[in-house]
Amino acid sequence: MSKVSLTNYRNFERATFEFNAGVNTVIGENGTGKTNLFRAIRLLLDENMIGAAYRLDDGDFHRGLGDWRGHWIVISAQFEDITADESVQALFVHGAGVTDDEPVDTATINLIFRPRKEIRMELSQVADGDVGAMRSILDPLTVDDYETVFTGRSTADFSDPDWYASVVGDFDSAVFGSETEPPELGATLPRQLAVSKEVSFSYIQALRDVIQDFRNNRSNPLRNLLRSKSGEVDEAGFKVITDKVIELNGSIEAWPDVQEIRKDIRQTIKDAVGEAYSPSSLSIKSGLPDDADHLFQSLNLFVGEDGETYEGGIDELSLGGANLIYLTLKLLEFKYQSSTRAIANFLLIEEPEAHIHTHIQKTLFDRLNYPDTQVIYSTHSTQISEVSQVESMNIVGRSEGKCEAFRPARGLDNAQIGHVQRYLDAVRSNLLFARSVILVEGDAEEILFPVMLKNVLGVGIDELGISLVNIRSTGFENVALLFDDERIRKKCSVVTDLDATFFDASPQPGDSPALTTFKRRAVRSDRTGAARKVRLDDFAAGNPWVSTFYADHTFEVDFLEAGNTSTAVGIVDDVYSDAATRLAAKADLESGDSYRYGKRILTMARSSGKGWFAILLAGNLDHRVFIPGYVLEALRFAHPVISVETWFNIMSYRLHLDLADGTTPEPVHVAFRAELSNYRAGQVSFPAVKARFASDFPHDRLNDVLGKY
Repeated sequence: MSKVSLTNYRNFERATFEFNAGVNTVIGENGTGKTNLFRAIRLLLDENMIGAAYRLDDGDFHRGLGDWRGHWIVISAQFEDITADESVQALFVHGAGVTDDEPVDTATINLIFRPRKEIRMELSQVADGDVGAMRSILDPLTVDDYETVFTGRSTADFSDPDWYASVVGDFDSAVFGSETEPPELGATLPRQLAVSKEVSFSYIQALRDVIQDFRNNRSNPLRNLLRSKSGEVDEAGFKVITDKVIELNGSIEAWPDVQEIRKDIRQTIKDAVGEAYSPSSLSIKSGLPDDADHLFQSLNLFVGEDGETYEGGIDELSLGGANLIYLTLKLLEFKYQSSTRAIANFLLIEEPEAHIHTHIQKTLFDRLNYPDTQVIYSTHSTQISEVSQVESMNIVGRSEGKCEAFRPARGLDNAQIGHVQRYLDAVRSNLLFARSVILVEGDAEEILFPVMLKNVLGVGIDELGISLVNIRSTGFENVALLFDDERIRKKCSVVTDLDATFFDASPQPGDSPALTTFKRRAVRSDRTGAARKVRLDDFAAGNPWVSTFYADHTFEVDFLEAGNTSTAVGIVDDVYSDAATRLAAKADLESGDSYRYGKRILTMARSSGKGWFAILLAGNLDHRVFIPGYVLEALRFAHPVISVETWFNIMSYRLHLDLADGTTPEPVHVAFRAELSNYRAGQVSFPAVKARFASDFPHDRLNDVLGKY
């Protein structure tokens, strides 16, 4: 299966997923439609879902349609490299093959949920622009007026809005074509010619409460394995066992205590209702089954946890242990099933990471690769995404309020894919799940950016859906190239240092050797930073999804120059133990001389280690911190729209802090809270409440953020 397209199905208005042979990964945050994608595939290929395919309803339509009446749901799959096997060719040539030539190597299958033919005929006769006539047909429609059809040999592209409007109709303009059964839809497949009947397909649902599945005889994976094996048992050979069971049943039934209880039951009934109303016969029989099928079904699995000799039932295992056993049995069930089918093997596994240790997640994904089988995982595990191949990934995300499918490797050459693959470890792969991304070059930014923003906004970047990723170098292009119209359509801010000199670095006759070295290093950094800016600006030019933001010097110097001198002074005693050095350091930081304070803060960072120095600074921050302007600009690009409710919470947080500080009279607070409530209710615009906040609380650091929005 090389492609799956969804039109008007649940989360998706129009989305296309591409799959490779072997193992594929579908990655995305919660609520983006991974489960709905799997359900759509199952409606096409899972024999157990045939009935559900013919029972779609109005809840299956994409909510963004508003009024679903008249629209179509289309789920399409494309298959490539169809084998020349006679049975395979027979199925696809007569059913889903895209041409009449033999043999075919490409085939399609569509599930179409559409109004019945007579309704489509009525719509085709509506005069262009006659909205009233259109509404008179559409308004009375229910799902009972719809039909499900499967078609093959289709060349239709429902993901093309113009093609969709030409066939289904333009409901905004009330324009409908005259053709109700265009040839591009392909040939209708009879129900008995379903592709799902000819393929091996197994679906392993998200592993959340598998104990209940083990208790359910129908869904118990062990029961399914045993049931399949019982049908292969040599009845003559198994008769030795069934004869013993029959003999054992007879012995149990003839046991004196059993016969005495039987006798007492019969006598008690006669004593209670008399001979006329007593049953004519009554026996106590052993329930041990004496046929192979039922004997196999009576077996239960007992397992010992790692390192234990005790074997207990499934319900005695840990959640992780039970899930691992469940997954193992489902994989074995698939192996049994796939060995009996010839056409194709498909294995869908939904969120295998639930309750399973991270090491097992990575090992499972790395080792699970059955021959001649297409495996598709859905996950929001960074461990699994780390070991996934970028070229076999589909990312499900939201772009401009819509759920879309992104293909991160589309258009990249092998070298570029290799660079991305090396960068996406378990930490950096977090960017695949985010709504937007900020890329930074080092530990200081990784530690301090989130802390500064949380102190000022009262909400963390995670709450905003932003992933902050430390590239640990300046090779931003290796990751930022993922964000593009052709690949992942999400905002990505690249934040780095210009490393411009913050003092006069020209050589002077009296310079000491140490100062000479310091100046040379500063000049080299200045040139490297300028070249980096040219390179990154050129890289981001014309790409609406990537933008670059620069510290004028280095983060530590710009942090100080933004107004955070007191914060830096506050950690001097944690950096230096010598009293004289402490005094000198504080004097340098407070000097106002860019050479002195810049050199000092960089010296403090180097001597402590940049990461530890950032941790010390973070521990000394509060809500009064000055966030450098370039950081706020990066935030604004990555997260251009903040919801009304989030702004309400942010401003409420700042009011609480201001009230605690006692810097603003209480009547001002009361008046602004009323204004803020009106903003939340939609009665006041954001520019108005922003201006009111700046007027009432002019010295509040939130104004720095508000000024960017």
